[in-house]
Amino acid sequence: MVVSRPDTRIAPVVETLHGVEVRDPYRWLEDGDDAEVRAWVAAQNAYTRSVLDALPERPAVEARIRQALDVGALGGSEPRGSRRFFTRRDPGRDQPVLLVSEAGGHPRTLVDPAPMSADGTTALDWWVPSPDGELVCAGLSEAGTEDSDLRLVRTATGEWLADRIPRCRWSAVAFEPGSAAILYTRQPEPGTVPPGEEVYHRHVWRHVLGTDPARDVRVFGEGRDKLDVPAVVSISDDGRWTVITVSHGWTRTSAFLRDGDGPFAPIFEGEDERAVLWFSGGRLLALTNVDAPRFRLVEVDPARPGPEAWTDVIPESEHVLVDVAVTAGGLAAHHLVDACSRVSLHGPDGTFRRTLDLPTFGTVTALGGHHSGPDLYLTVEQFTRPAVTLRADGAVLDRIDPPPGFDAERHPVRQVWYRSPDGTEVPMFLVGRQDAAGPTVLTGYGGFSVSRTPLWMPTAVPFLEAGGLVAVANLRGGAEFGEPWHRAGMLAHKQNVFDDFIAAADWLAGSGLSPRHRLGISGGSNGGLLVGAAMTQRPDLCRAVVCRVPLLDMVRYERFKVAELWIPEYGSALDPEQFGWLFAYSPYHHVGDGVRYPAILLTAGEEDARVDPMHARKMTARLQAADPEALVLLRVEPRAGHGQGKPVAKVVPEEADVWSFLLHELGPA
Repeated sequence: MVVSRPDTRIAPVVETLHGVEVRDPYRWLEDGDDAEVRAWVAAQNAYTRSVLDALPERPAVEARIRQALDVGALGGSEPRGSRRFFTRRDPGRDQPVLLVSEAGGHPRTLVDPAPMSADGTTALDWWVPSPDGELVCAGLSEAGTEDSDLRLVRTATGEWLADRIPRCRWSAVAFEPGSAAILYTRQPEPGTVPPGEEVYHRHVWRHVLGTDPARDVRVFGEGRDKLDVPAVVSISDDGRWTVITVSHGWTRTSAFLRDGDGPFAPIFEGEDERAVLWFSGGRLLALTNVDAPRFRLVEVDPARPGPEAWTDVIPESEHVLVDVAVTAGGLAAHHLVDACSRVSLHGPDGTFRRTLDLPTFGTVTALGGHHSGPDLYLTVEQFTRPAVTLRADGAVLDRIDPPPGFDAERHPVRQVWYRSPDGTEVPMFLVGRQDAAGPTVLTGYGGFSVSRTPLWMPTAVPFLEAGGLVAVANLRGGAEFGEPWHRAGMLAHKQNVFDDFIAAADWLAGSGLSPRHRLGISGGSNGGLLVGAAMTQRPDLCRAVVCRVPLLDMVRYERFKVAELWIPEYGSALDPEQFGWLFAYSPYHHVGDGVRYPAILLTAGEEDARVDPMHARKMTARLQAADPEALVLLRVEPRAGHGQGKPVAKVVPEEADVWSFLLHELGPA
């Protein structure tokens, strides 16, 4: 039985920004702690459940997704001495565990977050082994908050040290020689910064193991801008040198070097360039786009660290250099070639040796090596094949098998190119049905220098097996073709991203693969903004929309959570020119009364520490008011965040809702 759609109170707010009248009828829905807002969300969830639970496709879709996810997952491998550290989620488990293998022996569990909370929401957010592999520093958080506690565990015994440091979200960690102390990053204590700024002011601290963290000494960050993010901290093997890479958004970094206990001195201040520096033994390396839009690997002399003295190790090529791993015998370079991975081996001086044999249309999700040993590990995924971990000699160390009955050969992968309105050629992967028309889901991202490359899609299995086609567009704003591709989709150029995506949908419709009534679009986070903009700019584009953990109110986005960090990517509504860009495409502000939009499912996580759920709440209310007959569903998950660390027990029902909604709206093949 479908319950009635909730009524939503309208409390008009009209303000003039930079001479423009901005209407915001649902601003009251921004306060997620307000009792009225909570009651409204509960009513929306009840309405959504009544609709989705009645879908005839849902039981079979949920059962198949459960099977597909139950095969497990495999993370990257990091060697330290004779040990290999890696994460894996085995069948029946909600969360990945951290495993260690000694000298190629049988892996044993080192960190298992499952027993740490009753509902399985404790997650291992990040982990860093010490150079000798005797200790591992781990970040653990609950309920999707990503607000990690930093912990340390002894590899030999699995014993947790007494040290526990809160507020270490995605901490950058470096062990001092001998591993008696670490440098790490954390957010400030509440009350030490202005209210609302606790998510910023990320500084570097020194902690001596076994001591009270309250006595830790801040070594970097005091007095700097609150939005500066120390992203990488690295110490030379002899302990003499320390380098810190600081991110200022997604196009600019700076770097600071310290000799011994002296002060940190700036060695690189990118005006609009990036360089990530790290020590590999006594060697200081940098991956940079300075004078190299597709990036290069350089060596830096600590005595003459300025960019004018950098020397090429792996020069820029026609393909984008995305990662480099160092081993005792040389280097491994990971390039993207038309959004697919290629890994080549080089001598220590960069001399080319050979290219590894990797699957077609595959992604190296992790490249693991360490200068202290010869081993190099690659974890590889494809759209229709789960992860496999290889050694550089081709030996298979770990493999995740596909779910029972799934035949990858029946769902071929190919790549096509289409033209965006300004003439730019854009690639797109097609997964599944080859020629006949049928249900199709188009997805993309287009922002923050994030590349959409082939990755295993377990939750799409029932859609593919029902004759569906999944299209993944490599939109501008990503990094598939280097920094120019990224910059062509940010700030004043953001509309290029939406144009690229809309052109992909038009290509699919024009090719005969997907008539409009069989086409759906899906995206999350910045991709949620993408599908929101595409829907409001082209209501006729498709039949169904899945808009996950989205940004949708681009006039007020920067006021919530960590969103001030994204101003270098989007711009700020406080600036008159940048307000013009943002307001021009802000989906919430471009919903038109009486316009027939596609059916839409919006999702949010109640504890999302990145994108505030207010975006999904306000957009739901606005769309429901615009057309009382339209299907507009809101699904807000309690004790869940942006998606990271979500247990399988929560993933399965959410994905069943998404894919049964899409199959129902788009119809079977």
